[in-house]
Amino acid sequence: MTTPQFTLRKYIPYPSFPVLKYAFKSPIVLWRLGLGRLAGQRLMLMTIVGRKSGLLRHTVVEYHSYKDRKYVIAAWPKADWYHNLLENPCLTIQTADGSEEVMARRLTTDEELSDAYEVVEHTPLLQTFWQKLGYKLDRSEFLAHKDRFYMFTFDPVYEPTPEPLPATLSWVWGVGLVSGLLGGLVGGLLHLRRRSQSAS
Repeated sequence: MTTPQFTLRKYIPYPSFPVLKYAFKSPIVLWRLGLGRLAGQRLMLMTIVGRKSGLLRHTVVEYHSYKDRKYVIAAWPKADWYHNLLENPCLTIQTADGSEEVMARRLTTDEELSDAYEVVEHTPLLQTFWQKLGYKLDRSEFLAHKDRFYMFTFDPVYEPTPEPLPATLSWVWGVGLVSGLLGGLVGGLLHLRRRSQSAS
């Protein structure tokens, strides 16, 4: 059987091309537009401190909830956000629940991973992901290969974490509203003018 690393690269290539990287980061714009509550139903915005630059890094990942806990999977262990979390696990997450100051923790114990398996078992996307790694969907198989499954959960932390990403583009809605009103007003005036010209 092929190793999970080979199978993963084959079926889920790492987004190294600029276009793919942009596509994966594009949901960040939704938070900047003030739509985080909507996007956060399925997506999580993580604000992490870069391990090399010390600058804030923003990453959007899909998350899953089970028993009041949130879980994310690092599909590519070479991803920058994964290595940044290993270096500094304190981060700020933003979902439909709002902004939370947390510490990321990789699941390693059988007890926690057994709970996490319930997430995989009831999530079609994660089922596909696990099977693409070359494994059958089975709890014992899941636990047997836990060292090759990079799954994180989050615990509350009472120390400084990065500031959440603000809605810096929320002004767009005001501009759009004003533009729509002005467009409607101009259209109405032109319509009245045409009617008056045709009447005369």
